[in-house]
Amino acid sequence: MRLVRGPRSRQAEVVGAAILGVALGAGLIYLLTQRSGRGRRSLGPMMRQARRNVAEYVGGAREAIDDAVESELKDLRRSIRRQRKRFGV
Repeated sequence: MRLVRGPRSRQAEVVGAAILGVALGAGLIYLLTQRSGRGRRSLGPMMRQARRNVAEYVGGAREAIDDAVESELKDLRRSIRRQRKRFGV
């Protein structure tokens, strides 16, 4: 028996992934808030470290995107110059 995957199947996968993501996120938040009890480390330093990690990741991603866009622009400019020479413009 062969299963045919259509748009409904994809939508179900997306909804399932969203529900799973919400459940995991809620569970992690619950576990993190339980750590801030008496005699344990505060949640503040963990959140600051997480913020720093996200900021570093976003900064690196931004630099990579900038480099890729710059490279593509250089290639496009070269291609335009070649086409102009070819057409005698």
